[in-house]
Amino acid sequence: MPAAAPALQQIDTLYRRHHGWLHGWLRRQLGNSCDAADLAQDVFMRLLARETPETPREPRAYLSTIARGLVADHWRRRALEQAWLETLAHLPEAEAPSPESRLMVLEALVAIDRMLDALKPRVRTAFLWAQLEGLTCPQIAERLGVSLATAERYVATALRHCYALRFGP
Repeated sequence: MPAAAPALQQIDTLYRRHHGWLHGWLRRQLGNSCDAADLAQDVFMRLLARETPETPREPRAYLSTIARGLVADHWRRRALEQAWLETLAHLPEAEAPSPESRLMVLEALVAIDRMLDALKPRVRTAFLWAQLEGLTCPQIAERLGVSLATAERYVATALRHCYALRFGP
């Protein structure tokens, strides 16, 4: 029997025993059955993608922990999508991007949001001030109340993180 077979069997068992419960839990969290079904499937896809599956003592707590993260991602993506749609609504029709461009921008916004969310708050703030407001490291240091070296380290850390996501480690 291949080494992956017990892991697949374990996930199959989790799916059969708890998928209905998870779908219902997600439906209550999200307010609709379609999104709940998608996220329930995403929970099990995450389990399948893991190199070393865990054997949870409390399967429902384990599944709901994974699902909570996906629900948070879902709401964050919805908020980004809503903000993007509101921005588009203010554009003159002649300047409105194509549906393909709209989707590409939305996907880029989601990727940027994920990247920023992975940074520590002060690193994220320093990076955003540098990139969006054009602040220099001495100005960032003053605003954050840290040394110049610390402000430079924050910005460099964020830039390295961006580079690693774009080009790999």
